[in-house]
Amino acid sequence: MSLNVSNLTVHHGAIRAISQVSIAVPTGKLAAIIGSNGAGKTTLLRTLSGLKNPTNGSIMWKGEKIVGIKPEALVRRGISHVSEGKSVIPELTVRENLELGAIWRRNAKESKESIDQVVSIFPRLGERIQQRADTLSGGERQMLAIGRAIMAKPQLLLLDEPSLGLAPLVVEQIFQTIRDLTTSMNLTVLLVEQNAMGALKIADLGIVLNLGKVVAINHAQALIDDPAVRAAYLGY
Repeated sequence: MSLNVSNLTVHHGAIRAISQVSIAVPTGKLAAIIGSNGAGKTTLLRTLSGLKNPTNGSIMWKGEKIVGIKPEALVRRGISHVSEGKSVIPELTVRENLELGAIWRRNAKESKESIDQVVSIFPRLGERIQQRADTLSGGERQMLAIGRAIMAKPQLLLLDEPSLGLAPLVVEQIFQTIRDLTTSMNLTVLLVEQNAMGALKIADLGIVLNLGKVVAINHAQALIDDPAVRAAYLGY
């Protein structure tokens, strides 16, 4: 397993946001994390990327303990986090935003190759490369946020609500791109989504959180087929 989380508990002040969560995600697999608002999904991602410290429990990434390591050091270890709605700097151009994603690599040739790679994945960004990020549509901004994460050459990609506020057709494109990236780059992906059905359809593994606890974990299709999960989280 490339990612192993064991008995993870995280507090926000006196509130226990996550309680004894244990999950394992193999290399190259996409895990969809679903659950209602307040379930602890975002807190889990923030803890995995070093933005939040757990109260107890362990996180192992490729066999090494990573609790307590600073977020920027985790980026160097291959962990990229695309947080909900906050991963683009509006005043910078598309190119400048992308270059920020590779800032620690200090290699202009590698950086250019990575921009070429991102533009091949998201041709729209190539068309907008000199435009400021605040002139982009919501879907284009989401592409830019994911593209910037790819610039860091991640092995573990943490995505928080990439479909939020986007039109259905754009959501479909973003989800398909995430699925394609998982396969083509052999990425391990944790995808937090309110759009539970859309996320499970592209995922290998489904994890259901409720009030900070894992209440179900299974192959994504098995969760889609589970009447209790369908009634509680998929709306039919």
